[in-house]
Amino acid sequence: MPTTFAAYAAAALAEIVGCFAFWAWLRLGRSALWLGPGMLSLALFAWLLTRVEAEAAGRAYAAYGGVYIAASILWLWLAEGRRPDRFDLAGAALCLAGTLVILLGPRGR
Repeated sequence: MPTTFAAYAAAALAEIVGCFAFWAWLRLGRSALWLGPGMLSLALFAWLLTRVEAEAAGRAYAAYGGVYIAASILWLWLAEGRRPDRFDLAGAALCLAGTLVILLGPRGR
């Protein structure tokens, strides 16, 4: 479980950085040179997500969603300087709870 969470956290950071590169280019007027590193970061994200131990891709992606949401709220605060409000935090907590249900739910294997 710790390695799964670490892979999800690294994947979330890579995805957010990659998507932010496109955001910076299209919404903030940054150079198109941001796109190269952004695409590499998105490729790293996809590779990291395949490193997660799961018997089905859909379940791995679903569980990842909660981690991505929480990481995005951290990005909002740390990279963009906007403090999350109680609704941001409550939403992220709910999503992380969903991640745990998906990852830890008993399954007949």
